[in-house]
Amino acid sequence: MSSPVSETVTVVVGTIGKAHGLKGEVSLLVRTDIPEERLVRGAEFDVEGAEGGPARLTLTSTRVQQGRWYAKFAEVQGRTAAEGLRGADLTLELDREEEFEEDPDAWYPEELKGLEVRTDDGRVLGTVIGLDHYPAQDLLIVRASDARKVMLPFVEELVPEVDLENGVVLADPPGGLFDPENALSERDGTEG
Repeated sequence: MSSPVSETVTVVVGTIGKAHGLKGEVSLLVRTDIPEERLVRGAEFDVEGAEGGPARLTLTSTRVQQGRWYAKFAEVQGRTAAEGLRGADLTLELDREEEFEEDPDAWYPEELKGLEVRTDDGRVLGTVIGLDHYPAQDLLIVRASDARKVMLPFVEELVPEVDLENGVVLADPPGGLFDPENALSERDGTEG
């Protein structure tokens, strides 16, 4: 009997921001709940979204100043090289089973797509089509039942539960967010 092949999942650990200083240091928008474990000296990341930049980066140092993360990579020398990486995502391949054992309630952004969004009283609001990252908070992008795209702040008060097993995201949106006349949502011209 052969052992099952372990499933891997690609996770975005951070997004590179502006160059900081002249020696290649960059600001880093952290996208992991455990930066102290993921962002360690010697960690190697695949790079997605960097035009003509390196495909992999090796972390040499990090620091936190006034709540902001800064990072330096072995492959990045100087401000020009650092600016060329702005907006690129740092990704890691992780063993899904191992991660689940450490945190049974863990989920990854790609697992959210297609989940039904409903209120705790069972009213269906729509289907998750994506997750957008912003400095203040992430936004869950939901295709509402009337085909609009609604941006739901992905915070515990408004999205108290993600139930992967049952394919449901429970939401308690602010009044009017899913109403058709709400200006914060938009039609994007695609079929629902």
